Amino acid sequence: MDLRIFTEPQQGATYDTLLTVAKATEDLGFDAFFRSDHYLRMGSVDGLPGPTDAWITLAGLARETRRIRLGTLMTAGTFRLPGVLAIQVAQVDRMSGGRVELGLGAGWFEEEHKAYGIPFPKEKFARLEEQLAIVTGLWATEVGKTFDFRGKYYELTGSPALPKPAQAKIPVLIGGHGATRTPRLAAQYADEFNIPFASIEDSERQFGRVRAAAEAAGRGAGDITYSNALVACVGRDDQEVARRAAAIGREVDELKANGLAGSPAEVVDKIGRYVAIGSRRIYLQILDLSDPDHLELISSQVQSQLS
Repeated sequence: MDLRIFTEPQQGATYDTLLTVAKATEDLGFDAFFRSDHYLRMGSVDGLPGPTDAWITLAGLARETRRIRLGTLMTAGTFRLPGVLAIQVAQVDRMSGGRVELGLGAGWFEEEHKAYGIPFPKEKFARLEEQLAIVTGLWATEVGKTFDFRGKYYELTGSPALPKPAQAKIPVLIGGHGATRTPRLAAQYADEFNIPFASIEDSERQFGRVRAAAEAAGRGAGDITYSNALVACVGRDDQEVARRAAAIGREVDELKANGLAGSPAEVVDKIGRYVAIGSRRIYLQILDLSDPDHLELISSQVQSQLS
């Protein structure tokens, strides 16, 4: 079981804060540092000092870290043209020495598009299909050959398909709760399928759909890594759990029901239940980035038991 740290910087974080968390992620033995791709805060937080761009952040972290994987849950397809995105991700992969992973989704948060003048098309999922075909097609094109694509939304002609990533294949993550189109898209493109903030029962059901879609597409169901993203709130005792829950504006009982909350033993037990239904990777959503002791506790008393 890999444990990865997953941050939500739109809620309020500077690059320096993210760098501190990423370095702690590496020093404490976690597998990866991931971040969301949003430009507008959600809920009642003020979001100060303002948003940071996901791929600019990861480019900086690529030069400041040495071991951990780096990626997005999920890059919004509405934010970037697919040809440009392929260049950006390949470049950051080279800057990191081959440690990048691309989570790519359709985009969903209409308010942030309005806030920053970003078009918010109705046909987001159909565009995502073309984006995945283009990004992966550009990376897979042999050096010296060109890539062409003619779709409903995008057209590329005579692209040199450069630069190439450092990795032979950058892992692609696809996720979501959709019952039909999402599993089909995952079966076609995903190295990893992630379901965010889902119960064990819902996760098992969705993993089953993806496995079935993979087999129908001629892939082995085991060719895809299955993962969960869950909010984390761990404490040595009830008081510490309550303090951390209050710091992120959540109730302890709700966090225990819908996330990974409680004592280290409680969290290890619940992770074991996700493992039992096929999850092999957990993205721990860390919402309070000013609490380094939280990561240290998870590393020493949760991660240590899982490994």
